[in-house]
Amino acid sequence: MERAEHIYQRLVEICGERNVLRDEPMKNHTLVRIGGKADFLVWPETYEQVIEVLRLKEEYGLPFTLLGNGSNVIIRDGGLRGIVMQLKHLNRIWREGNNVIAQSGADIKAVSRFALEQSLTGLEFACGIPGSVGGAIMMNAGAYGGEVKDVLDHVKVATLAGELKTLKNEELELGYRTSIISRTHDIVLEVVFALQPGDYAQIKAKMDDLTFQRESKQPLEYPSVGSVFKRPPGYFAGKLIQDSGLQGKGFGGAEVSTKHAGFIINKNNATAADYIATIEMVRKTVKEKFGVDLELEVKIIGEE
Repeated sequence: MERAEHIYQRLVEICGERNVLRDEPMKNHTLVRIGGKADFLVWPETYEQVIEVLRLKEEYGLPFTLLGNGSNVIIRDGGLRGIVMQLKHLNRIWREGNNVIAQSGADIKAVSRFALEQSLTGLEFACGIPGSVGGAIMMNAGAYGGEVKDVLDHVKVATLAGELKTLKNEELELGYRTSIISRTHDIVLEVVFALQPGDYAQIKAKMDDLTFQRESKQPLEYPSVGSVFKRPPGYFAGKLIQDSGLQGKGFGGAEVSTKHAGFIINKNNATAADYIATIEMVRKTVKEKFGVDLELEVKIIGEE
């Protein structure tokens, strides 16, 4: 207990009392509204504070988890040990020439809107992606034929050892829902998007169209992680699930959406166990009916 108190006090010294929570239920910080408690949840306000927290983690040998805005993750009911960091205060977005620069805690949707306001084209595809900029880089987020890889110039990261470095687009090994960041676990601090001058009305029309497509097809009225499964080569995950007759089925408070079969919704106070059981049911059924292995797009972390 003394050690935990000591760690808490050190974190408060670094980030300020309002930015450090103990035994915090993570369901309050994920879009799917699921997740057990984190030992310590911290929200640094500067890059220096990020580095100091990383050094503290090293000093105490603590487990560490970086969470984006909690959109594409399921945290198990046992929660997360050690330090969980969210960068929600690092959310500035600005323009330099035709580049838009964003801190990693900014919402990728907000960056897309900012580009529109500046009449810069290239980020229209991101107007409905529910994630942070850092998370979008880590998984090379994409939608409607566009992806981060197409418009990314370079990123500034902190390594887990607390060193700062810059990585160019080609060094990030950006692939379908993956990047080198998902393997090194470097912490994205700042991102430079290289855009092109465009026509405001045309950019807005495209974003309005994508927003309509998304809102008419996705079950946005319930908490969810967004798209649960990656697109299997030659198929669409949602279509396979739909054709397996799984819509409306699930465990506990979790259910395969009747509006879009690629989504599993938290319909009624689902636990992580409910959600994961529903995922496994879907994978097993689709494998039996179609011989297709559905790979997860969502990350599952934490303890049982």
